[in-house]
Amino acid sequence: MSFIRPDARQALCRWREVAAAAGVTAFGLWLMLLGGFLLLPLGGVFAVLGLGFGLLAYRRMRFAQSGDAPGVVELEEGQISYFGPTFGGAVALRELVEIRLLTQQGRRMWRLRQQDSQTLLIPVEASGAERLFDAFAGLPGMDSGALVAALAPQAAGRGQAITLATDSRVIWKHPVRAVLT
Repeated sequence: MSFIRPDARQALCRWREVAAAAGVTAFGLWLMLLGGFLLLPLGGVFAVLGLGFGLLAYRRMRFAQSGDAPGVVELEEGQISYFGPTFGGAVALRELVEIRLLTQQGRRMWRLRQQDSQTLLIPVEASGAERLFDAFAGLPGMDSGALVAALAPQAAGRGQAITLATDSRVIWKHPVRAVLT
């Protein structure tokens, strides 16, 4: 028996990492207020770490999309796998050369292309797709702020049946390999 409404619980779960980071930052500020040669710098370290973790947690929260896209995304040992009802596959993170955000028939999808031109389409709202943020953020030259901004509602073109050719934005290209292919 739960005393919290389901929608309130869902909102609390969504903001839990940001709240934890705010707690770490508040703890650091409290230590700084106590003063002294030891607590002042220690509190500063906690406050800075809390702010950095909070920024990352906020971006990760904005990256996660809720929806009803079919399929499951798995990320294991440097390999992204998507298992869907009609298509699927796997790509290796170390072989990626390009990430695009497509809108096809009103549904947004990640298009991951490997060095050998093999591609994988993953719906943005698929189950487990929020794990892709950490995988994408670790790629060389990736700007996580731009990654989150690409998923903003005004950039999505919601409600329109857009063909593949008209709404295809490059989010990331490998700095070295993309030149060679």
